[in-house]
Amino acid sequence: MIRALMSSTAVAAVLIAAPAFAEEAPTAPTPDVAGATAVDTLVVTATRSPTEASKVATIVTVLDKKAIDAAQSSAVIDILATSAGVSFTSNGGPGTSTTLNIRGAEGQHAVVLIDGVKLNDPSSTQGGYNFGSLLVGDISRIEVLRGAQSTLWGSQAIGGVVNVVTAEATQPFQGNLDVEGGSRGTGYLRAGVGGKTERLDWRLAGGYYTTDGFSSYKRGAEEDGYRNTGLAGRARLKITDAVSAEVRAVYSDGEYDFDGFGVDSPEYGKTKELVVYTGLNFDLLDGRWKNRLAFAYTDTDRRNFDPRQASPTTFDADGQNKRWEYQGVFAITEAWNATFGAETEDAEMTTWSSFAPVTRRGKAGVDSVYVQLQGEVIPGLTLTGGVRRDSHDTYGDHTLGQLGAAWALNEGRTILRASFGQGFRAPGLYELYSEYGNLNLDPEEFDSWEAGVEQKLLGDAVTVSATYFKRKADNEIRFESCFGSTDPLCTVGGVPRSGFYKNTQKTETQGVELIGKARLGDQLSLSANYTWTDAQNASGPNNGKQLTRRPEHMGNLSATWAWTPDVSTTASLRYVGETFDNATNTVKVDAYSVVDLRASWQVNDTVELYGRVENLFDEDYQRVRNYGTPGRGAFVGLRARF
Repeated sequence: MIRALMSSTAVAAVLIAAPAFAEEAPTAPTPDVAGATAVDTLVVTATRSPTEASKVATIVTVLDKKAIDAAQSSAVIDILATSAGVSFTSNGGPGTSTTLNIRGAEGQHAVVLIDGVKLNDPSSTQGGYNFGSLLVGDISRIEVLRGAQSTLWGSQAIGGVVNVVTAEATQPFQGNLDVEGGSRGTGYLRAGVGGKTERLDWRLAGGYYTTDGFSSYKRGAEEDGYRNTGLAGRARLKITDAVSAEVRAVYSDGEYDFDGFGVDSPEYGKTKELVVYTGLNFDLLDGRWKNRLAFAYTDTDRRNFDPRQASPTTFDADGQNKRWEYQGVFAITEAWNATFGAETEDAEMTTWSSFAPVTRRGKAGVDSVYVQLQGEVIPGLTLTGGVRRDSHDTYGDHTLGQLGAAWALNEGRTILRASFGQGFRAPGLYELYSEYGNLNLDPEEFDSWEAGVEQKLLGDAVTVSATYFKRKADNEIRFESCFGSTDPLCTVGGVPRSGFYKNTQKTETQGVELIGKARLGDQLSLSANYTWTDAQNASGPNNGKQLTRRPEHMGNLSATWAWTPDVSTTASLRYVGETFDNATNTVKVDAYSVVDLRASWQVNDTVELYGRVENLFDEDYQRVRNYGTPGRGAFVGLRARF
C-alpha cells in the first residue's frame, strides 16, 4: 500500500544567475528525455518531458555550458558546490574519494547519471558515486534536482539527482580545443569534433588531465598526484521523421595517489569507468506519443596498490550495472501530459581485500514501473502526481508516491511550489556481501517535503527565492565498529572482524535555501545563496546530535563585472560552517571561507583567454579531519571554438 501522500505549499526557484554560476531552466531537451507536444517552450528534466519552468513542482538547478566555462574549474564537484544545498567531503585532492551531499542526505542517496545512465557503483562501500574522478571533459550541462525524485529516477533518489549531459553537434562540422596549465604542475587538454546533417549527428571528444597535487594527509610532505584520460562519443541516426537510433559512450581511466590514515604513504589507486547507452526513439499518433527503448551499461573497476608490500595489490573491486528500459510520454490534451515507463536493472559486485583475502561476490535485480501525470487545473496552477512500483528480488515490492503543485501568479512574477515524495533504498551489495556485510539488513525508508516562493522584482533585474525542506528517514544503514563490542555479528565463521553494516538510525533533516540574483545595468551581475541545514540523528545514544560532516551553515557569493562585452572579472566567496567528524559530536572541524578570482577575454569569435586564482588568501582548512586541501593556486587557459 502507498503511504499517505501529503501536499504542502512550496516553491522551487529556476533562476538565471550571474555568468559565474547560472541557475536556469534549459532551453533544449536533454538527449535522454522523451518529449510530448502539449508544451514546447522550456525543458526541465525534473519531469522528464518538455515543461514550462513555471509549472515545475520541484527545485532544479541547471548549469549550462556558459556557466561551466565561466566557473573555469576542471572538477565537476567544485562547480556543483556553488549550488544551494550542496556540500561535499573528500580524502585529499583530485581522484581521491569524494562524496556529494544534497540537503544533508548521504552520498548514496543521490542518483548520478551521465546522459541518463546511472553511475552509482555497486561495488562501492554503500553504492554511492565517487565524484573525485569526474572532470568537466565534454560536458555541456549539469542538472541538479533537489529533494526526493524517486517516481521517475529510481527509488534511491532520496536526496536528489545529478544528471551530467555531454555535448552534441549543432552544425555540419564543428570542433573545440581547450588548454590549461598552472600551479602544482597541473595541465588539462581537451578536444572534440562533431557534425550534424539532416539524418546524422555525431561527436567524438577526449581529454587528458595531470597534476602533482598535494599531500592527502594534512601534515604530510609527499605530493599525491592524479592523472586521468577521458574519451566520449555519440551518434544519432534519424531513420525516418518519426524514428531514430542512438549510441553514446563515456570512458575514464584515472590513477591517483593517496595516503594512509594519519601518515604519508606511497599508496596509489587506479579507476576505470565505462558508460554505454543505446536507444531507439519512435513517435506515434502524429508525435503526441513519444517512445524510447534503451539499454544502459556501466562498469567500474577499482584497484589500490601499496608498493612497499611483496604483493602490492591491496584492494580490487568491480561493479557492473545493466538496465533495460522503456519510457513513454503522451500528450493527453494541450494541458495534460502522462509520463510512464518500465525498467529492469541488474547489478553485480566483486571485491577482494588483502585485509580479508577472500573474493566476495554479490548481485541483485529490481523491476520497476512508474507513471506520472501533470496538468494545469486552472490558469497558472499545475499539479503533478506520480507512483512507482519497485520489485526487488530480495526485498520484495515497494510502492512510492510523489505529489507536487506549482502556482504562477502575477503573470509569472510570483511562483509558489510544493512537493512531497517518498523513497526506499534496498541495502547495497557491499553492505550485504563484503567482509563487513550483513544479510539481515532492512531497506531504508524516507519521506520528503519542500515548500517556498520565488519572486521577481524590478522587472526581471532581481529574482529572489526561499525554500523550506524537510526529510525523515527510518532504518538508515551505518557502519558499526566492533571495537569493544560483544555483538555476535562481530564474529563470522569463528573469525573476528573490525565492524559490520547495521540498521542503526532514524534521522530528521530540515533546512532553508535562500537564492538571489541581480543584474544591475550592463556591467554588474550578482548571485548568492545560503543554506541552513539541521541534519540530526533521531534515535539511539546520539539522538539530537548533528550528522557527521554535514555543515549547518553554508553559502556562496559571486560578483561579475563586465569591463566590455568581451572582458569580465569575477570574485566569488564560498563559506562552509563547522562540522563534526564523529557521531557523538566531540570532534569538530572548523568553518572556513575560500575566495577565488577569475577573468576572461573573448579575443574573437574563435578564441577565449582566461585565468583564475583559487584560494586567493591561502586559507588553511579541512573538509575532513586530517585530510589535506589545496592552497593558493594560479591557472591560465585558452579555449578555441571552430
